[in-house]
Amino acid sequence: MTKKQTKSRKTSASHRRKSSHHSPGHLAFLNRYPRWAWWLGGIGVVALYVWFFYYFFVGPTGFRWRALYGDARYPDGYEIHGIDISHYQGEIEWDKLRHAMIEGCPLRFVIIKSTEGSSLLDENFNSYFYEAREHGFVRGAYHFWSNHSSARDQAYHFLKQVHLEEGDLPPVLDIEHKPKERSVEDFQRDVLTWLHIVEDRYHVKPIIYTYYKFKEAYLSAPVFDDYPYWIAHYYVDKVEYKGQWKFWQHTDVGRLPGIKGYVDFNIYNGSYYDLKKLTIGPLDE
Repeated sequence: MTKKQTKSRKTSASHRRKSSHHSPGHLAFLNRYPRWAWWLGGIGVVALYVWFFYYFFVGPTGFRWRALYGDARYPDGYEIHGIDISHYQGEIEWDKLRHAMIEGCPLRFVIIKSTEGSSLLDENFNSYFYEAREHGFVRGAYHFWSNHSSARDQAYHFLKQVHLEEGDLPPVLDIEHKPKERSVEDFQRDVLTWLHIVEDRYHVKPIIYTYYKFKEAYLSAPVFDDYPYWIAHYYVDKVEYKGQWKFWQHTDVGRLPGIKGYVDFNIYNGSYYDLKKLTIGPLDE
């Protein structure tokens, strides 16, 4: 065999080995886009993953984040502590909860989910609401806003199901979402409709619960500054919102005797005397 034939056979074998690893279709797919496009796409996928993980699991300003590690953090300088509860807390041992302490301070107030939208009633609201008063807590009730019902229907549903009394906290509107198709101005008018209807019944300004970025983005009109503000902002040393606020929900992984699982912890920005002054006065029959 000549050297030329030997070289030709080696070249042919080498070509077959390379072809076995990269089919024509595979090479065409790889060559369809330039190398920089593949790098850019890969970086984009990694960046999206990092953002997703941070937003849902790590970010201290994220809403409704469940901590994966560590204990709940407690803000310094506040003595009036409370919790908010719903049917997620299940059966509560109120005799144990009555003696619960948070950072050496007694539990003072309990705010309970009552209604949602124009038809839902939290299954544990009535029993929780009764037990909270019976065990000496300053109690309150909150309505969870729905984008699928009118503000008027939601307000009247709340008033039908919830009967606040003298000494209770003002009604609370929990609002966390704006309809995408609704303008900010129309959305604000809807929120004010609910607030005005409920205020006319109890003659007190309802409390607005939301997270601070939502407040700045959608409820920043001066008219909303007249309402007591309950801010949700987890795992930070201080509230980043610069405006006035009354309540701060600072963690959703609190633990207390009498409650199985996690519960939201809140503080009141003031004294116990101030908290009592905020409550509803004598009502007209």
